[in-house]
Amino acid sequence: MTLTRLRYRYPRQFWVLLACLTFNRLASSLIWPFITLFIQEQTGAPLSQVTALLPVQSVATIIGISGVSVLFDRFGRKPLMISALILFSALMLAMSAAQSLALWAVLIALYGITQPMFMIGANAIVADIVDERHRAGAFALMRMMTNLSIALGPAIGGQFIAQSRLFAYFGIIAINLLLLPPVILLLKESLPSAARTQAREGSFMRGYGEILGDRPFMRFIAVLSLVEIAIALVFSLLSVYTKTYFGIAENQFGWLLSINAGMVVLLQFSVTRLTRRFPPLRVMMLASGIYVVALIMFGLAAALPAFMISMAVLTIGELMLAPTGTTVAASLAPADKRARYMGMYTLTYSVGAGIGPAAGGILADAIAPSAIWFGGAAAAAAGALGFLWLSRSPDYAALQGSAQEGLPPADAESAVQADVRQE
Repeated sequence: MTLTRLRYRYPRQFWVLLACLTFNRLASSLIWPFITLFIQEQTGAPLSQVTALLPVQSVATIIGISGVSVLFDRFGRKPLMISALILFSALMLAMSAAQSLALWAVLIALYGITQPMFMIGANAIVADIVDERHRAGAFALMRMMTNLSIALGPAIGGQFIAQSRLFAYFGIIAINLLLLPPVILLLKESLPSAARTQAREGSFMRGYGEILGDRPFMRFIAVLSLVEIAIALVFSLLSVYTKTYFGIAENQFGWLLSINAGMVVLLQFSVTRLTRRFPPLRVMMLASGIYVVALIMFGLAAALPAFMISMAVLTIGELMLAPTGTTVAASLAPADKRARYMGMYTLTYSVGAGIGPAAGGILADAIAPSAIWFGGAAAAAAGALGFLWLSRSPDYAALQGSAQEGLPPADAESAVQADVRQE
């Protein structure tokens, strides 16, 4: 697909949003790998006390996303995204001067609430403005640019921190404030008026009761959470596992993360163009199966090259699972509750991060260190069977009846030409 054709496949608002999201994620990633270090240096507290604050962030994220998503559906995407930029900038200013653990406990909770706000709004806008046939590709592009930002951000942040950690704090503030004019002037509100009215007429948390009563969606979330538990093991425990048991230093472990981020940036859109031709739940079943293989490979690996190959296999599954899952969640969401549905979808990662590492630690102590990865493989296998079960359910017939963008190549070409004429 040429750049010109890609340009006209999505509305102009999508490209404005993608540019803003890229810089917002770049700003956030300047600091997130170093937060534990900053807390320790600014407070002088021992590492055990510093790490005790991390569950506070996770709990705040779960509670915060639940409440913030309702606001996105009641008051619109744009006002909350503007608020996110301002609040996060103010939070960075407060963090730069914090010197007590008690204050950091409050700030880290606010960080857990405000950090994902812009992304929640972006996901909801894509669900609002991009035709269902093209959403998988749109989410793939967002994921590519987000991963590029995450790959570049820590490297840039590290250079800032080498001079002074204040440079990282104020770098985030500067980028977010520079994003305010394009968000205010160029980004349009996407929440349909009827959906906003309907959301405001309901009670503040009523929508979540309806989501929990949406059995097809909650079954999808439950199955996806099983796979997220397996994923969380890799990104939470692998660095400690490789260093403790195989002497792989942090700089060598960085190559594993580079493989993951590089493959996402280079291959995500191409893989999504292929997988969108197939029923999405079957794609997610296959992706979960690839996770099973990768996790077993981690359990058997004993040297850096083996871990690198295992990470490459894992990333193939990730390339298939992530944008497909986002597309399914958006497709199952009613227009007046899209932000809440997308927020609930986002929480699957928090659920995985809360359960996976704890379960992995128990397996390592009770059986053997390698049991971490075989336990993760079992969770991913359960997820694969769950997606197979969902794919056979009539509740998901609309999803399974066609590919994610729903058009064979010739029809896709006509659709792009039609979009060009409309522009």
